[in-house]
Amino acid sequence: MMNKLFQVLLIGMWVLFTLLIFIEPALAGPGGKIASAMFRSFWGKVLLAVLTVILLPFIFYAGIKEYLAERRTLKDLHGLAKISGHFDWAYLRDRIVECFYQVHDAWRREDMSEASEWMTDWYWRNQQIVFLDQWAREGLVNHCQVKNIIAIKPLFLAYRNKSGEHDESRIAVSVTAEMEDYLARRDTGEITEGQKGFAEVETVWSFVLKNDKWRVVNIEESNMSLSYAKLANELPAHTNSYELKR
Repeated sequence: MMNKLFQVLLIGMWVLFTLLIFIEPALAGPGGKIASAMFRSFWGKVLLAVLTVILLPFIFYAGIKEYLAERRTLKDLHGLAKISGHFDWAYLRDRIVECFYQVHDAWRREDMSEASEWMTDWYWRNQQIVFLDQWAREGLVNHCQVKNIIAIKPLFLAYRNKSGEHDESRIAVSVTAEMEDYLARRDTGEITEGQKGFAEVETVWSFVLKNDKWRVVNIEESNMSLSYAKLANELPAHTNSYELKR
């Protein structure tokens, strides 16, 4: 009897955990999904507080995994920085910030070609065709504005050296920013998804080192951060000494 009760409680907690993650997609602006406004109302905040208490063990587990992934990735970046300045975290972080603002500015202008220097060709074209052009045909416009970046956490690193110069190396980072994001009708201004007002939004950005520059290759929802945090970093041979010739 106790085993069945435990199974029911476990399933219930998993359902609530799934609802917490998927009902509130936190992928604003670039990436195509609008940050949900469900948990920003009074009763939404009450529901979020209840879910947070119930799912505290899962939240604690995810937090620990991401903290360890951040420390591990920063350590590995420090080692790889001895090989190439491309992996220096101060330089890389500045590049991520630059990409974040430039990509959002191009998104706001509804012309992703303006972000071609900061994104891979395939990804900026995908964003333009799949989302911005489609919304334009439907008479919709995405109002997306960044106030400031709150935190950037490296979660996963994969070293590559295709064609030399460490080409095709990748890094995934969690970016938390204070943003406003909503979809509205272009002619009337009626909001169809999201709501006005700034809120903290977390997204996971993946970058690839291509042609001597880190470029955005993917933008995903915040629930992907744990998936990346659980991965082992992929490092070059002779990792301990980081003696890799360019």
